[in-house]
Amino acid sequence: MSNSDRMVLGRQVNYSRRYDPDLLCPIPRALGRRAAGIEGAESFGHGEDIWNIYELSWLNESGKPQVAIAEVRVPLTSPSLIESKSLKLYCNSFNMTSMAGADALRETMVRDLSRAAGADVAVHIITPDMFTDITLTEPIGTCIDDPDVTGFTYEPDPTLLRTTTDPTREILFTRLFRSCCPVTGQPDWATIGISYFGPRILRDGLLRYLVSYREHQGFHEACVEKIHADIHRHCGALELEVGARFTRRGGLDINPVRSTCPGPWPNLRDPRQ
Repeated sequence: MSNSDRMVLGRQVNYSRRYDPDLLCPIPRALGRRAAGIEGAESFGHGEDIWNIYELSWLNESGKPQVAIAEVRVPLTSPSLIESKSLKLYCNSFNMTSMAGADALRETMVRDLSRAAGADVAVHIITPDMFTDITLTEPIGTCIDDPDVTGFTYEPDPTLLRTTTDPTREILFTRLFRSCCPVTGQPDWATIGISYFGPRILRDGLLRYLVSYREHQGFHEACVEKIHADIHRHCGALELEVGARFTRRGGLDINPVRSTCPGPWPNLRDPRQ
């Protein structure tokens, strides 16, 4: 069965009882970038998509269930992203599969996800003895949600972005971001963080711009890339990083980051995740 035949978005499906790497469905990044008017990854310079997989289980060699959390990092330069529902189905295909241990699981996932993305994917398996190391962290920077702003629209409008002439370096964030899945139409919620150096961005216009995605249909990764491209183009930022912490759906959360500066980027769990 081809990947296109396995495109089961929006339909009820039966979970595989055995490990099946062919469940993974890659989607060319060029599709989302083209729709957003973005030429390619060189527009951002650096970044990755950080996935947290909370529903991960397999059987050890004696048949006893094991559980873990996986952190997956996909480079923005990969030709394809991995569709989230197919990743969920793939991860659940381990549920009744015997593995030699967490290392064997990690090696299998690295191989399969790298093949699907078309680039080297990093996987870190977090076993229960490490769960206490995972803590909630408030967003870094200044929240722009409090002022009483009006005049909202609900389709992306970069003309809402305005700046002053004085330069600044600051980190801003909003918890009010929502977009919609381009396949199912389901809402996707996120905290968006923006770190930049350049002309000061007027916060009311930035908030209106970010809220304007509320009915926009786009993949998480493409939304972050469009936000980065629009701020870079309309605000003249000399340094710019845009990161999103999306709330989980189906046991997964996706956290894209795009930056003019190289990483590494921490995987700091938002309170809503």
